[in-house]
Amino acid sequence: MKKIAVVILNWNGAKLLEQFLPSVVAYSEEAKIYVADNASTDQSIAVIKAQFPSVVIIQNDGNYGFAKGYNFALRQVEEEYYALVNSDIEVTKNWLTPILSIFESEPAIGIIQPKILDYKRKEYFEYAGAAGGFIDQYGYPYCRGRIFDSIEKDNGQYDDEKIIFWASGACFFIRKEVYRKLHGFDGDFFAHQEEIDLCWRAFNLGYKARYTSKSVVYHVGGATLNESNPKKTFLNFRNSLLMLTKNLPENKLFPIILARLFLDSFAGVQFILKGKFTHFWAIIKAHFHFYSLINKTLKKRTSPQTEKYYHSKSIVYKYFVKNGTVFEP
Repeated sequence: MKKIAVVILNWNGAKLLEQFLPSVVAYSEEAKIYVADNASTDQSIAVIKAQFPSVVIIQNDGNYGFAKGYNFALRQVEEEYYALVNSDIEVTKNWLTPILSIFESEPAIGIIQPKILDYKRKEYFEYAGAAGGFIDQYGYPYCRGRIFDSIEKDNGQYDDEKIIFWASGACFFIRKEVYRKLHGFDGDFFAHQEEIDLCWRAFNLGYKARYTSKSVVYHVGGATLNESNPKKTFLNFRNSLLMLTKNLPENKLFPIILARLFLDSFAGVQFILKGKFTHFWAIIKAHFHFYSLINKTLKKRTSPQTEKYYHSKSIVYKYFVKNGTVFEP
C-alpha cells in the first residue's frame, strides 16, 4: 500500500478535473489518487472513468460541502497520510517528496501545508493559504504572504520551514491517525474555516502544523465560491464564531466573543461604505445563526484549551489602523 492518499473533493467540477487532474496523476507516483464526489450532476464521473482510469472514485450520496464531504469519503481511505486537495490545484514535480520526508522523520508534526501560489499570477502567493496560516486573539485568520486582501509577491521571503497555526484546506496534509482521533472536520461548518478549527483542535492535543516551501502548488481560488458571494461572507463569519466557542480557553471565551460583536460590526460598516449591502446582511445572519447553535457548540468543547493560540493580538488593528500589510514574525 502507498503511504499517501491524494483525495480531491468534487462537486460539478468536470472542467476543473479535466484541467487539473493531469498534473496530479503525472506527479503523484508516491500516492493513490481518489476523487470524492459530492453527488455531482454534471459529467464529472464520466470524465474520470474515461480520462483517468487509475483514479479511484468515492461517491457520496449528497452534496455535503467540504467538511462532511471529506468526513464521509475518508472513512473509506486507509493510507497513512491524507493529502486533501482542491479540484482547482495544479501540483508540481516532486511535490509529495518533502511532505513524506517530514511525516516520516518528525512524529510530532500532524499537519503540513505546502507553498500555495496563485495559478493566475504565479509570482504571487494565493489568498487561501499562501505560506501558512495564523490567527489573532479574536480569531481572525491571516497568512504569511496574505493579510486580508493584501497579497505579497513571492520573492523567496518565505522559502523556509516553519511551525504555523493552521494549514489551508486548499492543499492540506494530515496523518490519518490525527484526523480520526479528532473525528475529522466539524460537519456543522459545511465549508470555510473548518480546517482552522481542525488545526486548533490538533494544536490543543499537542500536535504541530508545519509549512514547507520545498513543496509548491498553484491554486485558482474561488472556483466553488468566490469572494463576491455573500454566502462565503456568511460562512466565514459564522464559522469563525463557532470555532472560537469550541476552542478558546474558558477564561477568554466570553470576553473574546463579546469583542467580536463589536469588531464584526466594524467589518459590516466597511461593507456598507463599499456598497456591499448583501455582505453586511450576511454578517447579521451569521451572528443570528451562531446564536442558534451556541448550546450545541458549547457541548463540543474539549480539554485542554491552550492559552497561547494566537500570533498577533489584533490583526484588524495592525492592518486597518497601522497599515500593516506584510506579515511580521
